[in-house]
Amino acid sequence: MRILFLSPYVPSKVRIRPYSWIRTLAALGHEVHLVALRPPEDEWADVDELRTVCDAVDVLPLSRRRTLINGLLSLPTRRPLQLAYAHLPAAIDHVARLAWERPFDVVHVEHLRGVALASRLRDVPIVWDAVDSISALFGDTRRLAPSRGQRAVAALDLRRTRRFEARAPFLFDRTVVTSPADAEAFVQLAGPSAASRLAVVPNGVDTGYFRPAADTPREGVIFTGKLSYHANAAAVLRLVRDIMPHVWARSPDTPVRVVGKDPPPTIQELARDPRVTVTGFVDDLRPSFAAAAVAACPLVYGVGIQNKVLEAMASGVPVVTTPGAAAALLATPGRDLLMADGDLAFADALCSLLGAPDRCAAMGEAGRAYVEREHQWPRLAERLTSVYRQATVQQAEVPLRGTPLPSAADGARG
Repeated sequence: MRILFLSPYVPSKVRIRPYSWIRTLAALGHEVHLVALRPPEDEWADVDELRTVCDAVDVLPLSRRRTLINGLLSLPTRRPLQLAYAHLPAAIDHVARLAWERPFDVVHVEHLRGVALASRLRDVPIVWDAVDSISALFGDTRRLAPSRGQRAVAALDLRRTRRFEARAPFLFDRTVVTSPADAEAFVQLAGPSAASRLAVVPNGVDTGYFRPAADTPREGVIFTGKLSYHANAAAVLRLVRDIMPHVWARSPDTPVRVVGKDPPPTIQELARDPRVTVTGFVDDLRPSFAAAAVAACPLVYGVGIQNKVLEAMASGVPVVTTPGAAAALLATPGRDLLMADGDLAFADALCSLLGAPDRCAAMGEAGRAYVEREHQWPRLAERLTSVYRQATVQQAEVPLRGTPLPSAADGARG
């Protein structure tokens, strides 16, 4: 298939879902033309590898000034701020021109922020990878985020985002999410008739890249993730402030390693405790996994599938996580991973693995077997290709998507 792939950021090992879609779709023989924006936070991202697998790659800069203007212009309207974020007229015109000049079989739109890029497209099947229900995320964020600013922004955008997600399944030929819980969140907003237009395609993991390391000394607890993301920051704060004191009461020298890009000051300050290491960005997570006894994912809130859990399991590291994160997986608690709810229960689960190498090895093997069964990118890309084909048939035979896609420039309409 000829796929026009639209992304509001540069796909990379940090933006792992679109990055893996593109690489795997190309490996399956599809022609992928990527149009991506480069916001300020992605200035570091390299597109050279993407150019080797894509039919073409177009990257357009998105300045901080532009994103701020987009947000301000959206405030008096009913448009979600997330949708307004990536409104770039030059990029929208470029996408429309590409679709006019070259026939594509399907357009793939990444995330809510990418929707504006497709706002001038007509008469071509569009699949929107929503990834998660952003309104479900904002519902928790406005109550549980670490900072007042994050809670305020989520509260401001929640009603707008709910309104958009209630329409979204009927604006696209197919909408893709990562978990059944996210699909249900869309159905709750859009009504039962939306269910047939939704597809669940979970995140995958590169099981060739993330592999169990040879016998190496392993100790302590690891948390991985993009730390500028507020849900990850909240999880780290819970781990170090609320859970680890119970662990340290029994094992005072247990180290904690927090690995991830852009840790905010509140996370950096945790390293004042000599038992806590905050690394910032690392180019390769594998040595960190190879040195860890246990991976912790104590979510305070969050949606979708946690890549940090899949990567740890693929690396043969036993995982302790919360019921919400485990519910997005088909893994068997107690065999493939451990699930714990309260702080003390979570600490008990960590302690049951720390200092128990045989149990860690058995759970690491089971976790690895699980991701090999359920989360291989090539198999998931085949499922995504089936969604593309369904969208093509839907668009050709039953053109329900008669409403133009929204743009941040649409003002208060809708």
